[in-house]
Amino acid sequence: METIRGKVSRELDFNEFRERLAGYNRVSLDLGTGDGRYVHYLAERNPRWFVIGVDSCRENLHEHSRAKLPNILFIVAGALKLPRELHGLASHITINFPWGSLLKGLLMADPALMDGLAGSAQTVASLEIRLNSGALAETGTTLEAGAVRIRDNLLRSGWLVGGLNIMDAYALRTFPSTWARRLAVGRDHRAISMSGSASQSLPAEHQMTMTWQ
Repeated sequence: METIRGKVSRELDFNEFRERLAGYNRVSLDLGTGDGRYVHYLAERNPRWFVIGVDSCRENLHEHSRAKLPNILFIVAGALKLPRELHGLASHITINFPWGSLLKGLLMADPALMDGLAGSAQTVASLEIRLNSGALAETGTTLEAGAVRIRDNLLRSGWLVGGLNIMDAYALRTFPSTWARRLAVGRDHRAISMSGSASQSLPAEHQMTMTWQ
């Protein structure tokens, strides 16, 4: 498994990886992590969590992977081909403002992505996904229609997903990712978030609702 710190990449074997995880009470996995700012934020504020960012672009990861935090790790890999070392590991999975192959994988229910999400999750795990209008427009769909489609795909894949929540400009400005802040000052700052669980039921009132933050 290829990991990166700054501009230096190295292979991390299974045993060494598991040693890094020892003693942490939660493992958070961020797919398509971009520059890794969100991962850095979570790791810095939650020292009992081990936080992993996954992205296929090494150059994006150079800055935040330099962080001298014991509970942070960046892996160079595509979300549609996750390393086997992540199997059954994550208690929490996030996908923030995906685009390209990751977004298309969610829209098309790509088996590689859906199997990867399920395979990397612990028996009881939570999932959060945030989508932005501009990225979905590039795929030929609207924010609302794309969000509903992705939610339905997740439901069919076994995730229990609650309501769709609109993120306004304030929510984007205060969200700890570089891309969210760019969206907040852009021409189209519409975004939607959704959350779910791998194994716990949700109240009936959460079925297919749309709320404003």
